[in-house]
Amino acid sequence: MPYISKKGFAMPESPIRKLVPFAEKAIAAGKEVIHLNIGQPDIKTPEVALEAIRNLNRDVIEYSHSAGYESYRRGLAEYYQKNSIDITFEDILVTNGGSEAIIFAMMTCFNPEDEVIVPEPFYANYNGFALEAGVVLRPITTYLKDSYALPPIEKFRELITARTRGIIICNPGNPTGYLYTKNELETLKQIVVENDLFLFADEVYREFCYDGREHFSILNLEGLERHAVVVDSVSKRYSMCGARVGAMISRNRNVMNTALKFAQARLSPPTLGQIAGEAALKTPDSYFTDVIEEYLERRDLLVDGLNSISGVTCPKPGGAFYAMAELPVDSAEIFCQWILESFEHKGATVMMAPAAGFYATPGLGAREVRLAYVLEQSKLLLAIEVLKAALIAYPGKIELSEKVSTAHGS
Repeated sequence: MPYISKKGFAMPESPIRKLVPFAEKAIAAGKEVIHLNIGQPDIKTPEVALEAIRNLNRDVIEYSHSAGYESYRRGLAEYYQKNSIDITFEDILVTNGGSEAIIFAMMTCFNPEDEVIVPEPFYANYNGFALEAGVVLRPITTYLKDSYALPPIEKFRELITARTRGIIICNPGNPTGYLYTKNELETLKQIVVENDLFLFADEVYREFCYDGREHFSILNLEGLERHAVVVDSVSKRYSMCGARVGAMISRNRNVMNTALKFAQARLSPPTLGQIAGEAALKTPDSYFTDVIEEYLERRDLLVDGLNSISGVTCPKPGGAFYAMAELPVDSAEIFCQWILESFEHKGATVMMAPAAGFYATPGLGAREVRLAYVLEQSKLLLAIEVLKAALIAYPGKIELSEKVSTAHGS
């Protein structure tokens, strides 16, 4: 009988999607499932992008250039310049979502068994991308009690070995919503330059920063021209997840020329997605003003609601649209399956992402979940009510006096 590859067996399941069969059964049983497990916003896609697809007048849906349409890359360069990031269209490679940008960057910059430092918890698919590229992720743990702030520079230096080739961050963060300060980025720059590393920054949530805070791109760190690689995407910015269009950006010409060879091997990024993405560049600023205000209200509603539940701890994120919460349960993995299979309140249940899959260190995140505040406020209110009732009914609830908190690094 033909084998399944070792890599196939080792490929981790997505903590975001692996409970889908239980959600489908809950829906088939007549329950309303409130999907807080995945960053799929209910915000409307900008009308200019929708109109570009509706009014498409082409006889052939052809391949684009392997790097993406030049007109789109020029438009993206103008978008970055508007955001005080000085790059040209030649510094941009259009990809099949931000995911392909990360894979291309890893395969371009790292050899198999090279080590890459990543603050954990991190976007779960980094595990899978690293496996595909043969890269070893070396986690540096951040803690809920610190709102997932970057550890001191000494902690990074402790992880540097002869095989270390890079550092990866997500800013603002998925799954934590943490927004890095300029000082923290300067600290990372120091480590990168000292050790001649690459610094990857997944900046797809750039627009979504709250409480008067602003995003600072690693492309604006002086002296990192050879080191900085940015990943971007239309998915969250324009609520266009299904367009599957992202970008890999670097001023390092050797990096971009090499990445283009991987891009040529997969032929081209999606034509229809690029058409929608290019049109979306004309989205008025008022769209983002309204969207950010809505996400801010959703964040406060969800986070304050979670913290009002006995035993739940949830730091308030500074960006993106995710929150990490610690629950008073024996296992978030078991609880997230149980609430779908065995619980409903007012005909509804909640789907969440167990957080262990966002860590590389075994045992961490066992009582944490990630929640995406991407649904209308009435749904979030109901989700909080359902979760509160579920925690009362759950047979594996931990009394506060027995709770060994992951918030304190255990």
